[in-house]
Amino acid sequence: MSSWTLALRRGPNRKEHAMTTKKSSKKQRAPKKRIMTKAEYEAEAKTETRAAVAEAKPRRALKERKPSGLDAAAQVLAEAGEPLSTAEMVKRMLAEGLWKTSGKTPAATIYAAIIRECAEKGDQSRFRKVELGKFMLAK
Repeated sequence: MSSWTLALRRGPNRKEHAMTTKKSSKKQRAPKKRIMTKAEYEAEAKTETRAAVAEAKPRRALKERKPSGLDAAAQVLAEAGEPLSTAEMVKRMLAEGLWKTSGKTPAATIYAAIIRECAEKGDQSRFRKVELGKFMLAK
């Protein structure tokens, strides 16, 4: 008899007891893994790799990369020849079409990027802080 029918036959509160009793279920065993030798494993890996390479799509032609905000800032500073604030740099970069942004504070973004480059690269940085908020190219 199943555990369900036994639960109905037990005790004074048959319905209550039957509702709390779970049906018994057999546990399903996971299939045994096949043990393979190293040579079999390597051969299988080679065939999988060959199949993946055959199915791979050809690479797309690389697009011409637009200059980053820092690249555009360096170009604007080189053209200006004098120290500029980040707000002035951004104004010139956007006017010349060197950089596009949809951010609300592009001057703050460029300022943070320049400061980060100066901190990380030190003497190798492209920029040098001249005054409060003004930068020039390091030579």
